Amino acid sequence: MIEQTISVVDARNLLRLFGPRDKHLRAIRQALGVRIWARDGQIRITGSPEAVAQATRVFEQLQQELHRTGHLSAEQVAGAIARAGSAEPAWDAVEIPVMQPGRIVRPMTPGQRRYIEAIRKHDIVFCVGPAGTGKTYLAVAMAVTSLKSALVRKIVLVRPAVEAGESLGYLPGDMHAKINPYLRPLLDALREMMDYDQIRRHMDQDLIEVIPLAYMRGRTLNEAFIILDEAQNTTVGQMKMFLTRMGRQAKVVISGDVTQTDLPPGKQSGLADALVRLRGIPGIAQVRLQNEDIVRNPLVNRIVEAYHQDRSGKEPRSLEHGRGSLSSPSWQPESEAQET
Repeated sequence: MIEQTISVVDARNLLRLFGPRDKHLRAIRQALGVRIWARDGQIRITGSPEAVAQATRVFEQLQQELHRTGHLSAEQVAGAIARAGSAEPAWDAVEIPVMQPGRIVRPMTPGQRRYIEAIRKHDIVFCVGPAGTGKTYLAVAMAVTSLKSALVRKIVLVRPAVEAGESLGYLPGDMHAKINPYLRPLLDALREMMDYDQIRRHMDQDLIEVIPLAYMRGRTLNEAFIILDEAQNTTVGQMKMFLTRMGRQAKVVISGDVTQTDLPPGKQSGLADALVRLRGIPGIAQVRLQNEDIVRNPLVNRIVEAYHQDRSGKEPRSLEHGRGSLSSPSWQPESEAQET
């Protein structure tokens, strides 16, 4: 028998960790055969070494879930218990080493881990999900670690310059200055993986390129990690043009949210079209991230839910109509990575 102590950053979270009437606590005790009690803002666990180690992993995962979403469900607790007892490494044990000294990027949800594994195993990956699920951030992290490991010779970050209710013509500066705001999210993600001098040096050496989608026409990119962000704002023709830029030993990640398009009315999203058209082709994976994968401020999750549901719990009529204009009626989002 051994004893393990876990510190709880916020003592008020003990009530949420243990659940109403200690429901979550009893589930962990019964599943793992350990004794658990709280004292002075700490959780103490006693039992066999293996059971204590599993219970410790469960509470660490549940604390991360609480920090991310602000609540715990019985399903989340059951999932944490199952992962702790699995021979497969926990989803948060996956590490992505980037170029920032001492910085390691890790997935924060099971869905994010599926996304990372899909990128590792496939040459083309489509990732669809709501804002805040890490679609861009994790893709850039995988690109940086690929460049660091010499798996590719360069990184190409691409975004369509589609106006979201504002005209480029009204922005000050030359065309480069007008395009820069559209590329800013990609640069922000990149700056969390590398320091400023590294980014400038790699750009000067043409090892990193951040460009609008229109500048991709006519090119062939060999040994490159290519990311197309906000892909829901591409037309069908633009998506075809982008995908056919892929050269030898290249990897492509396309991310977006088909419910948030800035295309003119009546224009079909190239992302929604490609998800249907390219399904079943070997070497291509599709990953669907859910609201549970949102890792921004917990309020973002609630905002997304509010825009997707009315008071009766059904999707608003306007959203259903919007989706119909974006994608083929036969396309249904995947709940997990579809490896084809």
